[in-house]
Amino acid sequence: MAEFSAMASPCELLMALPQERKKQAEQLAHLAAKEVWRIEKTYSRYRQDNLFTQLHRHPDQPQRVDAETARLLNFADQAWQLSEGLFDITSGILRQVWTFDGSDHLPSPDAVKALLPQVGWGKLNWQSDTPTAEGEVAGGWLTLPSGMELDFGGLGKEYAADRALGLMMQQLEAEQLPLSSQPGLLVNLGGDLACSGPADKGKPWRVGVESPAEEDQASLVLEISRGGMATSGDSRRYLIHQGKRYSHLLDPRTGWPLEDAPRSVTVAAPSCVQSGLVASLALLQGSGAKVFLQETGLKHWILE
Repeated sequence: MAEFSAMASPCELLMALPQERKKQAEQLAHLAAKEVWRIEKTYSRYRQDNLFTQLHRHPDQPQRVDAETARLLNFADQAWQLSEGLFDITSGILRQVWTFDGSDHLPSPDAVKALLPQVGWGKLNWQSDTPTAEGEVAGGWLTLPSGMELDFGGLGKEYAADRALGLMMQQLEAEQLPLSSQPGLLVNLGGDLACSGPADKGKPWRVGVESPAEEDQASLVLEISRGGMATSGDSRRYLIHQGKRYSHLLDPRTGWPLEDAPRSVTVAAPSCVQSGLVASLALLQGSGAKVFLQETGLKHWILE
């Protein structure tokens, strides 16, 4: 097991490798952590020297973006359309008036309303290159209106988990070992998981889902052998005003927290990105989360 920190989260890499392959495990861990840090550096809104900042320095101007950024923007576009505007990576600007630190500070309706003209994926101009026969895109053109912001926080960790796992698998596949001989790998980025296979002796990995009521306590212990798993909830990001709890899950159309949503949703899907998106979309359905999840056909767990 290897541990490191990234994206404001504790991260770990678990590998079902025998002790005699310890050096290889260290190389795989270095490869995966380096990729996660690269993605964090590229898209973090807290840096002044990265692609994210550059995109915001030239508002109202068409800017060419690379293939990786194009894939993320295409994913954000699809999520926005599927959610009918509930999943919107331009809504991060609302953090200027909302602070979910457990306090009782509630912004004024006027302060929230003043930011709404700067929220809305449909207001920016995104033109992706035509995909190849394999579904790949070379890049695209983005025009970000003045005053608007992008926030990749809603998909960054999940994307990084899938990428880290993919690179480790490529490294192992280069050895040309039979699939049955490939060791199981598990990437855990703050609870967002990507898994290539079972743990030692074919046993599934066991992972805990944090309790919404008690920090660092698990309410569920789940098993995963392949694919992705992600949890979305408000156990650590909320505020309480006059006895009412306000979740950090904001409706980008109104700027106010959604009501009657579960405290936590965990979803298992073929990839971590898919798991994270469905978990987030479920919470954004509010009281309709359970029905939404049932309609997806994916395995899921709800904590009220």
